[in-house]
Parts: sequence; structure tokens; C-alpha cells
Amino acid sequence: MHRTQEAIQKHLEAIRSPLYEIGVFFPAASAGADSKMLLRTWDEVTIFKSVPWLRAKNTEGAAIYIRPKGEHPYSLVDDLTAEAVHRMRQEGYMPAIVVETSPGNFQAWLNHGETLDRRTSTQAARALAERFGGDPGAADWRHFGRLAGFTNRKPAYSGRDGLFPFVRIVEFQPGVYPMAPGFVGDVRRTEIEQRRVPRNSSASAHRGSLSIDDFRADPRYSGDGNRIDLAYALYALGHGGTEDAVGAAIRTRDLSKKGSEARQSAYVARTIEKARTQLGSSLRR
Repeated sequence: MHRTQEAIQKHLEAIRSPLYEIGVFFPAASAGADSKMLLRTWDEVTIFKSVPWLRAKNTEGAAIYIRPKGEHPYSLVDDLTAEAVHRMRQEGYMPAIVVETSPGNFQAWLNHGETLDRRTSTQAARALAERFGGDPGAADWRHFGRLAGFTNRKPAYSGRDGLFPFVRIVEFQPGVYPMAPGFVGDVRRTEIEQRRVPRNSSASAHRGSLSIDDFRADPRYSGDGNRIDLAYALYALGHGGTEDAVGAAIRTRDLSKKGSEARQSAYVARTIEKARTQLGSSLRR
């Protein structure tokens, strides 16, 4: 318990926020079954009070995730190699914290030194993922990262003894990385240039994958959340995205109007299934 609390304390020191969103994710137990995400909004005190509950859910097979609540000054770069993390340091992109989520696989949180709006934050995450070989599907303004101090319960990581690896902190240097001012300035200049190009121009082809925020900003959908969710699901699944990643993206908006957590999960599952049906059976599950 002490080691878990110590790891959480360091993680929170690296991504300071008045409130955090904690995701407790249960993957689908079998083919055809639904995954489930329990979402909690807690301050630091409540997180520590809830450690026993989080440990119990982790033992039951849940993944424990964290992200700052609302807009924030951080970018998460997922699915990094040790070489990529080393290159970050060498090039002046020193992460505030690096978390090993499974053997040889890392997530890095970078502190830009200023709170970024959602679009700029997403563009920054994409640029960092592209530069250092991170997962572009995880590059958006509020993607979850694994919370240090708990285990990664993916079956592939179960050892011969039946134990799972801990999500552990391997680097801890809270603070703004040296290249932040120049990097954020470049991201903002790129945004301005992209906005100057007409949407229907062939020169405006999107660089890299689209995030759900791009669909939310698209006037064609008139802010209709259901239409946006389906359009994004069609796009993401059609470009090789996983159902878990699509579901997590859909949940970045407030689904409380759908009802209970079970109803919210059912809505997400229906949206993904509808997208699968429209795309046809050629897509692999």
C-alpha cells in the first residue's frame, strides 16, 4: 500500500491539477461481451482515500487510468520505446514523468508551462507523437494514461507465477521541458496556417489522423453529439483504430444525459456496432 501511495504521489506531482479524472476500465471478458469504464472526478485527497478501492478493482482485472480534469498544460505521448525517451531528453523535450506501462513500453507526460486550449493541445500531442514515434491514436488533448502504482492486467503480461507487472515510474523530473516555448509557438503557427487554407482545397488535406475533436469542430454536424460519435467511429475504425480507443474517445464528452453508467456503456457499444455494420464485415474485430 505504501509503495502504491508513493507512486501516486509522484505521478500527481508531475501532472498537477485541481481535479483529476480517474478511469477504472474493465475490458470485455469474452467475445461479444461489453467493456466497462467507471469514471470518477476526484481531487488529490479523494484519490488517496480511494486507493484501497482502486487496488481492489485492479485486482479484479481493471486497468487504472488518470488524466487532468479539463484543459491543462500537459501532453501524453503513448507507446514509446526506451530509445525514443532517451531522444526526448537529448533534444530538450524532457518529460515531467515517464511511466513504464509494460516491459519496454513507456508513456511520457510533458509539461508545456501553460494551459493549452483543446485544439492546440491535441495538435501538440500529435506533433510529439509523430516526432518521437508515439501512438497517433492516443494523441489528443485528454487521453488517459495509466496511473503508476497499479498493475497492468493484460493477459499477455501475466508471468509464469500468475503475477502482472506494475506500472512504475522510471523518470521523475517535474517541470517545464526546455523546448516548450518554441515548440508551442510552432504548433500555434501551424494552426494559423491551416486555418488560412479553405476546407475544400486539396492543399488542406489533414496531416495525420483526425481526432474526435476535429469532428466536434466540424460545422457539418451542427454540434450533434450522436452524429459526431458515429462519424468519428466510422472514421477511426476504418483507419485501423481499436474499439477500446474509439470508446474512450467517445467518452471524452459528458454522457450523463444517457443515464446510468450501464446505459452510457450501452450507448458507446451501440455506436461502435453501428459503425462496424456500416463499414461492413471486411473490418477485423
